[in-house]
Amino acid sequence: MQPTTAQTSETLSPRQQAIVPIAAFAAAGDIARLGPALNQGLDAGLTVGDAREVLVQVYAYAGFPRSLNALGELLKVLEARRQRGLQDAPGSAPSRPIPQGDALLAAGTANQTRLVGAPVKGPLFDFAPAIDQYLKTHLFGDIFERDNLDWQSREIATVGMLSALAGAESQLQSHMGISMNVGLTPGQLRQLAQVLADRVDGAHAARADGALVRALAARGGK
Repeated sequence: MQPTTAQTSETLSPRQQAIVPIAAFAAAGDIARLGPALNQGLDAGLTVGDAREVLVQVYAYAGFPRSLNALGELLKVLEARRQRGLQDAPGSAPSRPIPQGDALLAAGTANQTRLVGAPVKGPLFDFAPAIDQYLKTHLFGDIFERDNLDWQSREIATVGMLSALAGAESQLQSHMGISMNVGLTPGQLRQLAQVLADRVDGAHAARADGALVRALAARGGK
């Protein structure tokens, strides 16, 4: 299982900040603004692999069409950068094979429990066990077992994506909590919301701010 990245800073690095608009624009399907955000992210230190991992992850929150469109835009951006003589770092592949079958379900269940802080169960998952299995195998298994993008970066991307999706406030609040579970601080998450306000959309930022307030309240203000 991937270890949680230690993080004591109260600010996001330029690389971490760059993930936010990329994730938000991709989830919103705003391809016109995604291209410049990808260029800025690569200039800020994202590898090609980092950007690709974020855009693949979009499928779990905004669907395959927006993920595919965003990946297509990344290809165009990379080709344009190559023509300008820019050589972007390729990044790395996962360090180990992704489990299959029962082993994938077990790994995904363990990852979900660690990220959330407790086993995830309830009437919804009893009513629709298929969605429970998909979450554990596809999201927390197939995606979160890919250790070439650390869990903090994946959560920054997830919060950016969910902030762009009206009606996903409950999930956004949950991922604010998960973000803190993997070591992101409230100060960093407030900065994430400010990045949304400055670079993306005020409404997205307001969703993020509100979700963080609720997540902190649920944790006793810690």
